[in-house]
Amino acid sequence: MDVYFDHNATTAVDDAVLDAMSPYFRAKFGNPSSRHARGVEARRAVNQAREQVADSIGVQPAQVIFTSGGSEANNLFIQGAAGYLKPARIIVSAVEHPCVMRAARELTRSANAKWNLHRLAVDNLGRVSLTDFDNAVKEQQPGLVSVMLANNETGVIQDVAAISEKARACGAWMHTDAVQAFGKIPVNFASLNVHAMTLSAHKIYGPKGAAALVIDKRVLLKPLIYGGGHENGLRSGTENVPAIVGFGVACGLVKSRIAESASRIAAMRTQLEQGLAEMGAVIFGLSASRLPNTCYFALPGIEGDTLVVRLDRAGFAVASGAACSSVNPGQSHVLEAMGVESMLARCAVRVSLGSDNTPAQVENFLKALSGVADELKRMSMVTL
Repeated sequence: MDVYFDHNATTAVDDAVLDAMSPYFRAKFGNPSSRHARGVEARRAVNQAREQVADSIGVQPAQVIFTSGGSEANNLFIQGAAGYLKPARIIVSAVEHPCVMRAARELTRSANAKWNLHRLAVDNLGRVSLTDFDNAVKEQQPGLVSVMLANNETGVIQDVAAISEKARACGAWMHTDAVQAFGKIPVNFASLNVHAMTLSAHKIYGPKGAAALVIDKRVLLKPLIYGGGHENGLRSGTENVPAIVGFGVACGLVKSRIAESASRIAAMRTQLEQGLAEMGAVIFGLSASRLPNTCYFALPGIEGDTLVVRLDRAGFAVASGAACSSVNPGQSHVLEAMGVESMLARCAVRVSLGSDNTPAQVENFLKALSGVADELKRMSMVTL
């Protein structure tokens, strides 16, 4: 048995995506900047992918800037915007992905830095405090605001539109990292009222190595990478044509499949959480609006890392936190911000379901989890 329950970390490339990408590794290998036939062919493929990405979130193709990943896209907005704006306050939520949090922190660290960082508090369900936003704005007007649409650990969805309204009223540029949300819930650029949004291919059954920063046409950014002026001068470097093609196809699949997929996956999560409740599990963010595929839970007294290893041996791939933070083991900064007691936070395990999972797999997982948990409890009693 080999069951993958870690779709928030990454997803398998869809067959349709792989088929679309394949010709661009060999037969259609041209450089999109070349003017001969092979180059023109590659440029058309990139342009088509740009249209597919744009269509999936309701923007114009010119607003889509391709990058190598979500981390680069987030950095491009934060550092690129800071390069044009007068230094002010930058506001991010306390539960942001490290590539947002650290990029924001760097703005305050240079010798001549005048940026001031404020981390928005969240409640015990992981929802951003609008009151804290109002108080932060009273202290100092922000120039930049970045709040993720959905958290990668808990799956909790933020009211980005409400935060955007407040940010715009202050004259600030508003960005949302929608990497985890896109493909799991409907995402529309205009409805969220943001100036910029980050998307990534490998979370939606596309390839690693392709992502996008989607920007309002009035937003000016300073490039992170200088060179030949690719991507409207914002991201120089020869485009990763196969990955970009795959990203475009994956976005098309999102648009056609999301309604049915989200409903089916949500039913499996309900099945999972009913079983976890019977085991006495604590589910983080349970009563908040969450992504339909994500369950972040703890069995008190059983360390999450230990549980993940034992479940992997039993044939189930789950996570003890965010994959992008695994190089820095320790307590989840998300759970810490939510006020979760440190001993309970150490027990956290994340299950993130995907389109290939089945109710039978969920049932088998619950049986395996119960068996592993009972065994670990017996071992703990013997040790004591």
